[in-house]
Amino acid sequence: MQKGKINVKADNIFPIIKKFLYSDHEIFLRELISNAVDATQKLKTLSIAGDYKDEMGDLTIRVSLDEKNKTITVSDRGVGMTGEEIKKYINEIAFSSAEDFIQKYKDHASGIIGHFGLGFYSSFMVAKRVDILTKSYKKGTKPVKWSCDGSPEYSIEEIEKETRGTDVVLHIDDDSKEFLDENRIHGLLKKYCKFLPIEIAFGKEKEWKDGKEVETGKDRIINNVKPAWTRKPSELKEEDYLEFYKELYPFSEDPLFHIHLNVDYPFNLTGILYFPKIKKNIELQKNKIQLYCNQVFVTDSVEGIVPEFLTLLHGVIDSPDIPLNVSRSYLQSDSNVKKISSHITKKVADKLMEIFKNNREEFENKWEDLKIFIQYGMLTEDKFYDKAKDFSLFRNTEDNYFTFDEYEKLIKDNQTDKDKNLVYLYSTDVEKQYSFIEAAKSKGYDVIAMEGQLDTHFINHLETKFENSRFVRVDADVVDKLIPKDESKESKLSKEEQDDLTDVFAAQLPEKPVFSVVFESMDENESPVTITQSEFMRRMKDMSEMGGGMNFYGDMPDNYNLVVNPNHELVQRISKEKTEALGEELKRISEKINPVEESKQELEKANKDKKEEEISQEEKDRLEEMEKKINELQNKRKEALTGFGKENKLVKQLIDLALLSNNMLKGEDLSRFVRRSIELI
Repeated sequence: MQKGKINVKADNIFPIIKKFLYSDHEIFLRELISNAVDATQKLKTLSIAGDYKDEMGDLTIRVSLDEKNKTITVSDRGVGMTGEEIKKYINEIAFSSAEDFIQKYKDHASGIIGHFGLGFYSSFMVAKRVDILTKSYKKGTKPVKWSCDGSPEYSIEEIEKETRGTDVVLHIDDDSKEFLDENRIHGLLKKYCKFLPIEIAFGKEKEWKDGKEVETGKDRIINNVKPAWTRKPSELKEEDYLEFYKELYPFSEDPLFHIHLNVDYPFNLTGILYFPKIKKNIELQKNKIQLYCNQVFVTDSVEGIVPEFLTLLHGVIDSPDIPLNVSRSYLQSDSNVKKISSHITKKVADKLMEIFKNNREEFENKWEDLKIFIQYGMLTEDKFYDKAKDFSLFRNTEDNYFTFDEYEKLIKDNQTDKDKNLVYLYSTDVEKQYSFIEAAKSKGYDVIAMEGQLDTHFINHLETKFENSRFVRVDADVVDKLIPKDESKESKLSKEEQDDLTDVFAAQLPEKPVFSVVFESMDENESPVTITQSEFMRRMKDMSEMGGGMNFYGDMPDNYNLVVNPNHELVQRISKEKTEALGEELKRISEKINPVEESKQELEKANKDKKEEEISQEEKDRLEEMEKKINELQNKRKEALTGFGKENKLVKQLIDLALLSNNMLKGEDLSRFVRRSIELI
């Protein structure tokens, strides 16, 4: 039996590193700066532990750009490396010096970034040659230079170097000339290194003098080494949090409030999350939380760490315990991430509850900005729903706010239907549905304003949570039918009279949208004609428009009910006018229809128990002839009623009034309505 070691050949791994190690080539600068920060933090750790006793001096990390020689240099004054350490940590790929160092100094090391030992090699994605010039902090060691052109071959030689630390010199490849632009490098430093704990200098500060921009002698420091989230909440004032928000989002409106995260068990997590003023389109609000690992920017796509609804927040999360792949660009699923997600959800819910309990007036004032965020959370996270149901609010059309429990108590006595269901009346547009709201209020009902982007989905969700309850839009039916009670009103018009008026009113209806004429017995003081839309159909169409998986309903035309109140004196007047104008004609038609219908019924009764083949052809022909005769007479009746309806100005006026109250009367139809109103007056 033979035993051996599997070797990874450098000439095989270099092309992979060069092409595929990182999704974005720009990441090389972040990795080199991170290494420089690690080297500096190690020196600080050695000093604290008493293993380095000399003065540390200026620890600023310097980034310099030489466009002429096509080089970028990252210089630090950290621990440096000996020749042996270069062989160990640079030549042996993926043997991370940070990992090694942490094991040795785990009681003192904090803020060490690197874990994989591959970050340095990202420089070969943009450089044709990389030089390392380094001098160790250890006394008696020689400075060395390591050089490699991206092939398996490298060289190490002793050099002269006065200062402790490391210079990494990248000789930029021709395909990566974009990185020789000062503004490009400055932008990358601000993106990835804005909050690193060691000062990073890139060039000199500039100022305007004699009409042009000139350099001053002062270093241009690109980072804030002590960002707000790294400080204790007790050290910060409200203006400090606001100032930090402006640093993160320079052109944004002030946030509503913030949450300072500071956890050290069972995982490490710091950060500040802000509640922004959320605009109408929630999609535009995402990718605003920035993820950091020991103050190094990782990503602003944090869906893997925080629940979907929390991506609407802005701010910073920093955790060394979130597992990342070598590029620090994608999250890997593990239990820590789930714990962190749950913790952040709990902290957010607790903060909202705290504000609600301690200052309800402030909470109500901010409700319209908070509402979409809270609803999004309640729709997508059951755990958040369980907490948020105690501070989530309904706003009624009187601009009063109620918790779910408070509102249930308010409406329970008056808005329970005959089947013992609690009916929540709501409006999706208080202005447009004003007349329906007023009708409901006249009954002593209360109406919730549900005008938000997520309200249609939220209503459906609440119906699954609230027991023995349903939501009905205030214009879904006539007021007496919104909350059905045991009592029902008698109609002052007979079934036959209502059938006749159905054709009369249908004659004046617009072609679009589709209307059905229905009669509902109401109080004589209620509106003579009302327009309603089925709660079910309308809600399905609303959800379809929002991408709720109801596309079938979205393709269907809008369908409304023209509800006629047979007890209103104007409707009775139209019925009387119809009788006066058409009474004799309709009577003659009926006298012709009745005997034919009687004969038809007798023939159908005689053939009721016969099979199809047992009925003679003569009988079939007679039946067909009678049906044809009845249809002809009924069409004649319908034509008479339709003709009367088309000429009746009162019918048209009542329909237009109903359309007007629903904001459905526009353009030429509205102009005609105004002229007709003047004539009738």
